[in-house]
Order: sequence, then structure tokens, then C-alpha cells
Amino acid sequence: MVSDKHLFYVSGPTHLTSIDWKNSDHQRSVAASLIQGVKVIELDRQEKREGSEALAPPWWEFFHFKLLRPLVDDARCGSIFGAIYEFKPPHAPPLSSFGTKHSLLEDENSPHYVIAFRGTLTTYDLVSRDLNLSLKLIKNGLHKTSRFKTAMQAIQATVGEAGDSSSVWLAGHSMGSVLAMLAGKTMAKDGILLKSFLFNQPFVFVAPMERIKQENIKLGIRFARSVFTAGLAKAVNPTWSEHEDPFFGLYEWVPSVFVNQGDDFCSGYIGYFEHRKKMVEIGAGGIERLATQNSIGSLLRYAIGKETEPPMHLIPCAKLTVNLTPSRNFKEAHGIRQWWLENQHLQSETYRYR
Repeated sequence: MVSDKHLFYVSGPTHLTSIDWKNSDHQRSVAASLIQGVKVIELDRQEKREGSEALAPPWWEFFHFKLLRPLVDDARCGSIFGAIYEFKPPHAPPLSSFGTKHSLLEDENSPHYVIAFRGTLTTYDLVSRDLNLSLKLIKNGLHKTSRFKTAMQAIQATVGEAGDSSSVWLAGHSMGSVLAMLAGKTMAKDGILLKSFLFNQPFVFVAPMERIKQENIKLGIRFARSVFTAGLAKAVNPTWSEHEDPFFGLYEWVPSVFVNQGDDFCSGYIGYFEHRKKMVEIGAGGIERLATQNSIGSLLRYAIGKETEPPMHLIPCAKLTVNLTPSRNFKEAHGIRQWWLENQHLQSETYRYR
């Protein structure tokens, strides 16, 4: 049975009959819709829906995008985890049946290409594969997976084809957001800054800190953790220098990160950035700088001589948007649909730290 949430003209942002590419709300809604398109492509594949029976095309065709190609996992799995879209605006905006112009004409703010990655699917044949990637995230090993290598090859080829990295967008939801973030960080370290939309990006330290109501208790816990992490960083590597800074090369990349305050998987980013701001205000910015660049787990692995990589979920800068609209349950708080709905209570702030 087909779910309404997979039908664009039932659940999608059909109110966006005119796109203003300078409008961040419109950009967010289109990016989220293209991600949903990837999810429905995979569901179409599983259900063997093709041609006129396929449900996915309206998720991108409504905004005049063309599906260049899906991104497929290794041959053993064959699942579609991403897609490359090309923006193909009409030469003139046609009149809709309601008499309004569906204007999407390309301008300097519109993308030429969008590379989007879906989140975890819990269907029978994919649950083990997607959950295995979640474990790779926890172990900081996502960069070694075939899915990430396929994503990077697609991104590098698309940027090469575009010739201008400013016209290439990345977008991802949940585990797809992790792929997009890691790819964005990798490209940024090579001096290529891609506009990125990261929805419900899991924060690996999954402790529902935002549910603690007493601000003094939250501040105390975070302060103690910062001091411990910074101290551990100095203890395991007393000669730490700027060239060993895991954020080196990332300070000019400012991805758009979208989280819901009721989503314990991603709400850690709220405290992560707010706490750094408070630490700077009280004169403890140096401590927090070290603390936010490292995770306790990666430091302990380094201390015992194990190979370690910079924590993939940590970044120095972001435009953080928090959805403060009450959610009925976790599934709703973690879902992609909230990011194209109208009348959401959103709060945004840009954080830049060095």
C-alpha cells in the first residue's frame, strides 16, 4: 500500500509555486524535497514501480530538476542511496492552472546541480546495511565505506563538470546528512566550499542534554566535559599545534545544519554551538577550542596507539536552524517532512569560530 507521505501532490510543498532562490526558506524546502525524492526512488526500485507508476519524479520535476543518475551502493546490495540532479529551468515561466507563475528561472543563487543523500530506511532488505553504516559512524569509520567512496567520486565529477563549485549543492538527511557533511569537509580541506544542507545530522554524543531544564546544571555538565576533553587532548599530545588542528581548512565552510529540539539524535548540536559561545563570553574560549575539536573516544584511541580520524560530526562553523515546533513523537521530530512545511517555528543563528 502506498503511503501518502511518498506522494508529492499529497505531502510535498506544492505551495511553492514561485521559487525565490535568494529565500533561505525556499532553498531549504527544495533541498529537503530532493532528498525525499531519493528515498522514493529507492522505494520505487523495491516495489518495481517504473514509468508512469513511479512515485518519485514529481519530487524533483515540480522544481524543474532532471535526475541525471542515481547513486547505487555496491553490487551486492544495489540500493539507491543518493542522486545527482540538474536544474533545467524553462525559458519562460508558464502560467499554472491557478493563474500564478511557477517561476524557477535560473539566477546566480540557484544551483546547477544538487547531490542529495537519503536517510536510513528500515525495510527488510536494507535495515542491516543502513544500520551497519550507523555503526561505522559511531566508530568514526564512515570514510572507509564503499558508499562514501561512491559519493565522493560523484561529487568530484559533478564539481568538475560544473566548473564552478558555487553552483553545486550538497543535501542529506539523517545518515545521508553524515555522508554530505563528511564529503563537504573533505572538499573544504581541498579548498572547495560547497553549499550544504544537513538535515537531522546525528550528533554522535547521544545524550539528551537539551531535555535538562535547569540551565545551571547543563552549563556545569558541559563545562566539566570541556575541561576534561581539553585536558585529555593536551595530555595525549602535549606538542599539539595549529597544523594538527582537525578543523584546519574548515573555517570558511559554513554548512546549513537543521535540527529539531525534540530529536535526541541531532539536538546535541544546539548545546555544542551554544556552549562554545558561552565559553568564549566567560573567557574560556581556549579550553573550548580544544574541546570542540576532539572527542573523548578519539583521544583515548590515540592514547593507546590506535589509528584515529578527526571526529566526523564536529565542525567549527555552521548556520544552525532549530525547529522549536512541538513534535508528536520522535519519528516526526527526526523526519524530513518538517523542513518544507509552512508555519514552522524556526530559529536560526550563524556560528563562526577559529
